[in-house]
Amino acid sequence: MDHNKIGAQITALRKAKQLTQNELGERLSISFQAVSKWERGETLPDTSILLQLAEALDTSVDNILRGGEKVLSHKGKLAAKDMREAINCLERVGFLLGKQHIIYRHAIEGISKGLNADAEAMLEDDYLRECLILEAILQNMLMGYYFDPIEVRGNFKHEKWYNLFCEHAKKYEV
Repeated sequence: MDHNKIGAQITALRKAKQLTQNELGERLSISFQAVSKWERGETLPDTSILLQLAEALDTSVDNILRGGEKVLSHKGKLAAKDMREAINCLERVGFLLGKQHIIYRHAIEGISKGLNADAEAMLEDDYLRECLILEAILQNMLMGYYFDPIEVRGNFKHEKWYNLFCEHAKKYEV
């Protein structure tokens, strides 16, 4: 563990919350000098206070102890064409079972609620269907899966969705 990186992360998180060292210390029932020592990398927070510190800074203990660095652990590689096929299968369920069938209705309602959008209308519009495909890709990226940008590019007709993929791939460092 790099004490200086941890200290810099605590400083950045504290400042982002617009807290002084004294205010953070008061929330944790410790002195501002202890906070100052952490931030200078002289000492580390005691393990008994780490959860409380993470809560006060709206982060995780892992984020603090890794100095804000993300750990890249890919679960494997997936393909955009498979995400497209999954969305097509959802539509096919509606065709095979009927759009009023409970299984289809619950799937559509769950997706609509999760996305705060009308999933059924998205399936009916080519442009919005690609948005659903992108959402499937992004959710898998958040779970640690990798997508080849070249393969993704070949699976989008609309540049906007590919550009959003690239933006998020960079953000998630994948």
